[in-house]
Amino acid sequence: MSASAAMRQERERWEAQRRWARAGFAYLLLILFSLLFLGPLLFAALSSVKTDPLGYPPTLLSPQLAPANWAAAAKLGREGAKAPLWGGFAPGANVNVELTYFVPQGTEAAAPTATVPRRRPGGGLGAVQQIDYAADYAVVAPVVEVGRRAGVHGADAQAGEFVTYRVTVTYPGAGPKVDRLPLDVESASRAIEFVSSTLPPTRLERLGLVASFQAVTPGALGYLLGNYRRVFTEARSVTTGDSLFMRWTWNTFVYAFFRVVVTLFIATTAGYALARLRFPGRNLMFLLVLFAQMVPMQVLFISNYLVLRDGIWGLSSLWGQATLLNSLPGLLFVTALNAGPVFIMKQFFESIPREVEESAMMDGASYWSRFSRVVLPMARPALGALIILSFQGAWNDFFWPLVVLTTPEDIKTLPIGLLTFRNVYGNSGDWGLILAGAILSALPVIVLFIVFQRYFMEGVTYGGGKE
Repeated sequence: MSASAAMRQERERWEAQRRWARAGFAYLLLILFSLLFLGPLLFAALSSVKTDPLGYPPTLLSPQLAPANWAAAAKLGREGAKAPLWGGFAPGANVNVELTYFVPQGTEAAAPTATVPRRRPGGGLGAVQQIDYAADYAVVAPVVEVGRRAGVHGADAQAGEFVTYRVTVTYPGAGPKVDRLPLDVESASRAIEFVSSTLPPTRLERLGLVASFQAVTPGALGYLLGNYRRVFTEARSVTTGDSLFMRWTWNTFVYAFFRVVVTLFIATTAGYALARLRFPGRNLMFLLVLFAQMVPMQVLFISNYLVLRDGIWGLSSLWGQATLLNSLPGLLFVTALNAGPVFIMKQFFESIPREVEESAMMDGASYWSRFSRVVLPMARPALGALIILSFQGAWNDFFWPLVVLTTPEDIKTLPIGLLTFRNVYGNSGDWGLILAGAILSALPVIVLFIVFQRYFMEGVTYGGGKE
């Protein structure tokens, strides 16, 4: 091989390595950015299944994510209510929970004391509900020892014995099915240390003396998704008894749907008129659209509030409403009129060649026919992007609904409802339910983006390669 061929081969190898290095650096940046943007959402999703998201030190993994605990929860749910998925406590239940303690050498082993406390399932909005307590129907049998083995425990390898006890809770006679069976097991001595149990306890209280179980028969899904279940069951309307979270979600869907429909209608018709029609004052109107786009909602919210309070200068009395406050139509009346979508559609329509419309005009098509049958089908990429942006804006809208929707709780949208969760449950440190509600509120927007992402990307990049 000649020297020139060897140098050429070496140069090609170096260029290939350089390309791979650039590609690797680009992928590394993408991974870092994805972790930066998705990291908080992932951490919130993992923390939403914890019974105590504020536990220290913070960890990504929790007992709720261990498959072995799912199997144990399913077994206990079957014993408690013949319901391995969602668990409970029903007549005929015979629940057996085993707990292992370490008894140091020189300390006499003594059986712990087990009780079913009269404890509510949660704080906040669930504290005012009428519920059945498992303590009114449960019978706790004497704790019995079922196993013992010698061993060492702790960082200092202290010698002693591991003693396993069995706690049996039954539901004799008839009665209602109870959603939860709480259980507290108190050690006989502070020298006897709790080690493990059939299902990990919710928390260790009184410096480890009491192993407290919030629900000892949760079922597999109840153990993993207990906070998500509480989102729908605990927060209920005081007037109708319906789930407030479901009501908030429905209100937000209705608001977002009609806002998307009204936005699409106004943006497409006004954008087409500004892009294709010739009429006096067209440029001035376009400047007004640009100016309206620059004015934030916070500047106009007082005047808009007064307009809604007076029922659009009294016009709302024609259909029996003295005011549009605390109503979804009032919320839609202000937010649906947005200059941004009009500007987007105008710019998109101007990128469509006029020759397409001229061909339809030669066939006798009117303005409306050209708009609805020719131009609008070609605008699907922009419409897809507009649907995502409008739906996301309505779904996450917080400021204006907070101003308009105050009472009752049933009329609120989901972001304002989550603020209610924050105010009610945050004071008691019950952040698992708050995080579960936040994750559920993010799912519709994520699904919408996945469905329309092709149109969204086309709408963003359309015209980038136009000559």
